[in-house]
Amino acid sequence: MSTHTAGTQPTEAPTAAAPVQERPLLSVAMVTLGCARNDVDSEELAGRLEAGGFRLVEDAEDADTVVVNTCGFVEAAKKDSVDALLAAADLKTEHGGKAQAVVAVGCLAERYGKDLAESLPEADAVLGFDDYPDIAERLRGILAGESHQAHTPSDRRLLLPITPVERSLSTAAVPGHASGPASVRRRLESGPTASLKLASGCDRRCSFCAIPSFRGSFVSRRPTDVLEEARWLAGQGVKELFLVSENSTSYGKDLGDIRLLETLLPELAAVEGVERVRVSYLQPAETRPGLVETIASTPGVVPYFDLSFQHASATVLRRMRRFGDPESFLGLLEQVRALAPEAGVRSNVIVGFPGETEEDLQVLCDFLVAARMDVTGVFGYSDEDGTEAAGFDDKLDEDEVRARAEHVTSLVEQLTSERAEERIGELVEVLVESVEDDEVVGRAALQGPEVDGTTLLDGLDDTTVAVGDLVRAEVVATDGIDLIARPLS
Repeated sequence: MSTHTAGTQPTEAPTAAAPVQERPLLSVAMVTLGCARNDVDSEELAGRLEAGGFRLVEDAEDADTVVVNTCGFVEAAKKDSVDALLAAADLKTEHGGKAQAVVAVGCLAERYGKDLAESLPEADAVLGFDDYPDIAERLRGILAGESHQAHTPSDRRLLLPITPVERSLSTAAVPGHASGPASVRRRLESGPTASLKLASGCDRRCSFCAIPSFRGSFVSRRPTDVLEEARWLAGQGVKELFLVSENSTSYGKDLGDIRLLETLLPELAAVEGVERVRVSYLQPAETRPGLVETIASTPGVVPYFDLSFQHASATVLRRMRRFGDPESFLGLLEQVRALAPEAGVRSNVIVGFPGETEEDLQVLCDFLVAARMDVTGVFGYSDEDGTEAAGFDDKLDEDEVRARAEHVTSLVEQLTSERAEERIGELVEVLVESVEDDEVVGRAALQGPEVDGTTLLDGLDDTTVAVGDLVRAEVVATDGIDLIARPLS
């Protein structure tokens, strides 16, 4: 027997070589919950699985294996993740479906490990972040009937040096930080916007937040890796890059340059094919004037400020182990609007934090009125396992927390509707994201993906525009926080 390779003479095959047996091409579906950072992690896992011989399918009902990328942030998100795992388990062969295994990954799996595995036997395995680099082999083993021992949860901050500049030497697994995006990331969505991870983890010690304990300390991606992935995404048809992390204002501090984001943003905006760059999750106390100016005035970078205020009362913020007060926050917004009067501004606030008085609540409400933000997410406080605030004594009754959250939510709905109405007459550039049933819907520069409302382009249809087009238009009406705009001729 002989073999032949193009461009060479036939050679005799070694008699000792065993015949190569191809492994079966198993199908896998990714189900993703939670934030945009999880979206990036899912696409990295999908790329690793595809490179490892799995065939990606969109519908979980068509998959041999269903991988559920869970969220472990707050109680409602945890419940959604468990519900998704149970729904995937209903697709298994013993229930008449095709799936042979259901696997939990993501923040809930990392945060609770073996405890989640014991409480949720419907999942065939619970994999932590350290399993991600070998995800394909892990899944093959699970499908072959091998048992997987879920990890015992630990504080991932302890895996990295305390000094930020020493963290680049660590070999700890950091989801979404692999280099070479063409080989380790596979897009699961085809829209014109894609999340791009700047960093992972957080060095802040907010008393209400457990994220650093299971996501680890703050680690920046190197600018070369971020730019390489941006070029790859642009080659996939992406028009808007949505930069995500737990704290974008800290980018570069572990690389020796706290102002690295100011340098990186113009380079990202200059990537061929990229029309818009958007930064998410800015810590107000770390938002320096140079960064405000770069975001507000760099061509191709949208003037959009996702500022994590969390509250406005200085007393409550100190108990949260955060910094600020109404005067400093309003001063920051004044800086933003002096440079970019039409900038989009969003934030989140926590209501009913332990020790919050009626006076503190009024300070928050007064601040929200003065701030004139486009979108504000309102969350009622609840204890999170392992956080400092969970041990506080002066907690409010659950009914009182709920009542306060409803009050602030009602106020926010009124304020954001009024803010949208203030934008009537403004000229906006809308990135078209869907064209269905003669309705063309997209987002203006002031609107972030998923949670900031949309813009309906009046008078257009699929004969005049396509998904991914940028359309100049004038805002002519509103519907809550959503805008209605008429394209310019």
